[in-house]
Amino acid sequence: MMNKYVKNIAAVLILIATISVFTYYFVRHPATWQQLGNVAPANLVVIFGLYVCFTVSLALITLSTVGLCNVRLRRIDGLLLTMWSSIINFFGPLQSGPAFRAVYLKKAHGISLKNYGLATLMYYAFYATYSGLFLLSGIIPWPILALLSAIGIVLLVVFLRSPLKIAKQLRALPLNQAYKLALATFLQVAITALIYTVELKSINPGITVHQAIIYCGAANFALFVSITPGAIGFREAFLVFSEKLHHISPATILTANVIDRAAYVSLLGLLFLIAISLHVKKRFSVTSELDK
Repeated sequence: MMNKYVKNIAAVLILIATISVFTYYFVRHPATWQQLGNVAPANLVVIFGLYVCFTVSLALITLSTVGLCNVRLRRIDGLLLTMWSSIINFFGPLQSGPAFRAVYLKKAHGISLKNYGLATLMYYAFYATYSGLFLLSGIIPWPILALLSAIGIVLLVVFLRSPLKIAKQLRALPLNQAYKLALATFLQVAITALIYTVELKSINPGITVHQAIIYCGAANFALFVSITPGAIGFREAFLVFSEKLHHISPATILTANVIDRAAYVSLLGLLFLIAISLHVKKRFSVTSELDK
């Protein structure tokens, strides 16, 4: 309990520090505001539309993850669950969206936390692999990356055929759902890279797609260590520290992230209104379970 309290305090302090740094930077660099003002409204519409597609990819991931646990959700239920957990994940404490989904699925569909945890770990493995390849493309040429990926697949097959307990558990999972999860996760990462490409090019047209792909890989890894809403502060730090890989200036990074946060929060606001109108909160209520 104390550990959770300390983490909540730390998240608030990091959030306040990040907002302070943003404010200080924009006050000291007023030209950045001009960059924001020069972003074409059409680009903002495209970014918003891509975030809608991003939400659909998350719904596909939810359906595939649940499918790995031998449970089938209706597509509309998968979409609504994704919408509501995305809102909780951003505005709730310590990015609690995955925990909410786990508790709800246990309560409503009898999926054990162990099985759902294993399926979620598989999703994170795919996510980390794709993000790692994107990031490493700034260091290693694509042909060598392709060769390393092929070697990785061979090693994975060997591991899955091993007598290890976790390998046996993974072999018991529905193979078709694993394929779907792999494709849905790649779709999520690809859409994220496309979103960042539009955001970065709207600020600096000289930025290449390859730079945006490397940028995406660095940004994605921030989610594994973040305790703030939407990885605020952590994502920016990862991007600044990886500047030598993507060669995008801190000024462009901060400006692009302001655009990104605004677009995503706007989408969450729309999803919240839709969720309220459909009584989603009541439908997916797990308050009593979370309080235990």
